[in-house]
Amino acid sequence: MMLNGAFMGKMLWTALGVAAAALLGVGAWLWTPAPAPFDRDAAIDAAQAYDVRVIRDRFGVPHIYGARDVDVAFGLAYAHAEDDWATIEEVIFFSRGALAQRKGRAAAIPDYLIAALGVWPAIDEKYERDLVPATKALVEAYADGINLFCAEQCGRCAPGAAPVSGRDVIAGFVARTPFFYGLDENLTALFEGDLETQTAALAARHALLRIPPGAETGSNAMAVAPSRSADRHTRLMVNSHQPYEGPVAWYEARVKSDEGWDMIGGLFPGAPMILVGAGPDLGWAHTVNKPDLFDAYVLTVDDAKQPTKYVFDGAWRDLEIRHAKFRVKLFGPFSLPVTRKTYRSVYGPVFPTDQGVYSVAFGGMGEIRAAEQWYRMNKATTFDEWTVAMEMSAIPSLNAIYADGAGNAAYYYNVAIPVRAEGYDWAGVVPGDTSETLWKGIRPFSDAPQVVNPASGYVVNANHSPFEASGEGDNPDADNFPAHYGIAARRTNRGLRIQDLYGSDPSITEEEFLAYKMDISYAQGSRVMETVEALIDEHMQGEPLMDRAVSVLQRWDRTAAPDSRGAALALLTAQRARGHLLNDQGERETDYRTALREIAGSLEKNFGRVDPEWRDVMRFKRGDIDTEIDGGPDALRAVWPTGDVADGPVRAAGGDTYILYADWPENGGAPEIRTIHQYGAATLDETSPHYADQAPIFLAGGWKTPPMDLDALLVEATRDYRPGK
Repeated sequence: MMLNGAFMGKMLWTALGVAAAALLGVGAWLWTPAPAPFDRDAAIDAAQAYDVRVIRDRFGVPHIYGARDVDVAFGLAYAHAEDDWATIEEVIFFSRGALAQRKGRAAAIPDYLIAALGVWPAIDEKYERDLVPATKALVEAYADGINLFCAEQCGRCAPGAAPVSGRDVIAGFVARTPFFYGLDENLTALFEGDLETQTAALAARHALLRIPPGAETGSNAMAVAPSRSADRHTRLMVNSHQPYEGPVAWYEARVKSDEGWDMIGGLFPGAPMILVGAGPDLGWAHTVNKPDLFDAYVLTVDDAKQPTKYVFDGAWRDLEIRHAKFRVKLFGPFSLPVTRKTYRSVYGPVFPTDQGVYSVAFGGMGEIRAAEQWYRMNKATTFDEWTVAMEMSAIPSLNAIYADGAGNAAYYYNVAIPVRAEGYDWAGVVPGDTSETLWKGIRPFSDAPQVVNPASGYVVNANHSPFEASGEGDNPDADNFPAHYGIAARRTNRGLRIQDLYGSDPSITEEEFLAYKMDISYAQGSRVMETVEALIDEHMQGEPLMDRAVSVLQRWDRTAAPDSRGAALALLTAQRARGHLLNDQGERETDYRTALREIAGSLEKNFGRVDPEWRDVMRFKRGDIDTEIDGGPDALRAVWPTGDVADGPVRAAGGDTYILYADWPENGGAPEIRTIHQYGAATLDETSPHYADQAPIFLAGGWKTPPMDLDALLVEATRDYRPGK
């Protein structure tokens, strides 16, 4: 027994030893490797190559002056990092496909999708070849500005964030642009029933755009030429609708170099130039469009689960197979190493699914020059120079409204339309075994709808049809554009109202131009009014709650004014019935009557009546501010709510954010520029006086006038410093 007991004890200790060794092995396997060391001294030394002056105006907005463009880009990075480093850092990790190591399982799918879409192979292949030296110098200077910030503020930067490279900056554009025309929606529709791939697309959109439920990325843009203005001025309204916070929330900056770069406007975290705005000579706005820039191909493969080959032009061809490697945060210092195969055919990325193996092609695939196009737009001083920049078609989508001091006004349905073969149904899945269905490049910029200097003297867009961009007789003819372009004749309330206001006034004053933008009404024919009218027409009396609700709809003033006693019921019912984007797509939840019953019940429960004032239901919150806001979903004064009224008041989460107004006088000279931001320059610093200092002005529909002259700027400057010096 003693021998047996000793033997058993020895076996136990041996087993424990093996288990301990296994645990140590597992622990070592899960232990997150330390990132490559960041050489702070090298970053500080690199900063000595730049000389930039950052001057903060009275609202904390950075005005960045330098002798060279690269000096300005360096200073822009540093200033933006001071105000919104956490968001810039998140964009960097997302663009690298390395977000899951910081955020865990929820970010693993976006990391995989970045790899599957081929973001980094395209950059590695084309960075030196496709970008001109000036663009590379600009993005590398921007990276150096971020690295200086991390060298000086090392405690604020996550391990591995720095050093940042110019390629990281380009990756932010390559990863971002396809989501604006709805790449995620295309993937979701294609792989309906394939939960994993659908989830990947939706998770990537959330990680990149961080759009709150119920909010929308839309936009308004308007320009009037001298012939339409009462005082012969040219006017431009830049009014992009974005989330209030996150990776695609607007940040304002002024940039000015001795090399001719002179712009003020909005940019996203990680962007080294102005994306929408104006300068002394010209300006532009973007609005979202959603052309057909996505095609799906069904492949014939050797193995549906683990494919290695596919049939192409009658022969077997090898799939390009890579291994995406990333780590998923677990807890503490531990993360799970993950390896996933990614596939690529001659068409583009390949996704094996339960329904088959599909390859996809999408607008912007392999294109790394979007930053270069925006940079060239920034540097343009004439209409011709700006148009040449647009002809690059490196930005795959986004409408553009343009105006300048020479009196030009133009609208462009900007889209990189692929050259597709005739004879195929491009709205569905096409054969993936023939070179006939390969994209053969993109069509010229001029092939898409555009309106240049129309006789009516105005151009507008509010995410609606490009065939209603101007006055009667000036619009493109829809019959001239093939169906496979996917140019949807979308209808929005904003599109109807923008034509009702700007299109019906032949002599628009400055006051009218500004006031029309702040319109809060809903047009006959809008989806909101269609819903309201259907509920009134089809109502059958007898249900007390519905009787009261329909009575409110009958009395509604058709506005989203704070004191409107019908806006909450009408607007939230329309969103519940027709989807939060009011487009009858995607997330539509229920029929009209059920939607009205649910919203009316929630309002009565939480507010004591079915017709509370809009101010009680829709709230604007920022820091200590909790107040009313006028405007609503799909109004020209756009305010998109998030939250469920079943839980109480909803919160404004997006819509009107950064707005810029530019006014060029008839006889030349510098434009008058006014701007406003929904919050303030210090987007994340709650202790800063600029965390919410613009909010009261924004809520009142007001403006600030940024000092565009150095002497005027210095009079009100709150900081004046030279990063790295």
